[in-house]
Amino acid sequence: MTSQHMAVDTEKRTVAKTALREALAACGGNTKDRSVITAIENLQSLNLTTAPARSGKFMDSEWLLISAPNFPQGEQLADGKFAYTLGRLAFNMFQPTELKVAIDRVFQPVFLLENGEQRTHDIVVEFTTIDKSVPQLAGIVRNQGICHPIGDTVLQVQFTGGILAPQTSTNIDEWKATFGEQRQSAKRNWKESLMSGFLKLMFGLVSSEAMNPETGEISFTMKRSPKGRLEILYLDEELRITRGERGTVLVCDRQH
Repeated sequence: MTSQHMAVDTEKRTVAKTALREALAACGGNTKDRSVITAIENLQSLNLTTAPARSGKFMDSEWLLISAPNFPQGEQLADGKFAYTLGRLAFNMFQPTELKVAIDRVFQPVFLLENGEQRTHDIVVEFTTIDKSVPQLAGIVRNQGICHPIGDTVLQVQFTGGILAPQTSTNIDEWKATFGEQRQSAKRNWKESLMSGFLKLMFGLVSSEAMNPETGEISFTMKRSPKGRLEILYLDEELRITRGERGTVLVCDRQH
């Protein structure tokens, strides 16, 4: 390929990426929107990374989600943000599970682990509580995971645990008053208790003994990690586009 052709292809990708960003902005980040789907397909046709799942050069970074975090069982608020229960964000492992929170930002640090074969696949969700029963608190749910390639475009992903922690701006006393009690709530209905018990049995979920009194952190581990697949639709020095097993497409921007 001549340098002239390479320059033309680079320009096409730049235009295609701009078109995708504009399409996302126009529809609130909805990756099911026809204009976004078309923009992604166009970008895929220009992709130079032939084996993205094996491309450490492009894989490793901290990725910021720029499409909407419209996962199942959520609701979109008037300001465009998406809200979920705390339980939905972390396998029902943190109390109070029914506490409503709005997602402020989602990012994912992906880095090679010491074994040289696996990478981190943590999903870090920054949230603000929107439940009137508690003070407004800013926190982080970090679902810890690992991944490795099982094909040129497919990763096997498994989660290993999770952490609930306050953000630095949060009043630690109010945080402790809201999240300090992590025993199973007597207010749970039978369906919630059954689902929680099922998840603990199936995945070997083990919660921490108590909140760390200094940091306000609470954690859990998974002894039998659930495994899933993640297809990389596009990957380069700027963008990563993935599709999960349930068809959820996410667009992430590399943070420099």
